[in-house]
Amino acid sequence: MEVEERIIDLQSRLAFQDDTIQALNDALVAQQRLMERLQLQVAALIKRQDEVGSQFGLAEDEAPPPHY
Repeated sequence: MEVEERIIDLQSRLAFQDDTIQALNDALVAQQRLMERLQLQVAALIKRQDEVGSQFGLAEDEAPPPHY
């Protein structure tokens, strides 16, 4: 294999690797945004659950009924 052919092959591999790295980075960024949204939703649900629980006077340390 000539030096020029090897250089062309290496350049092709480098271009493919650059594309792959960019695609992986894009996927990672999208997943991070999704995780941030989900964390906000979970926090909102926890807050809502606490509000509803206090609204109905439910105590967290309340023992279960005797029939359990």
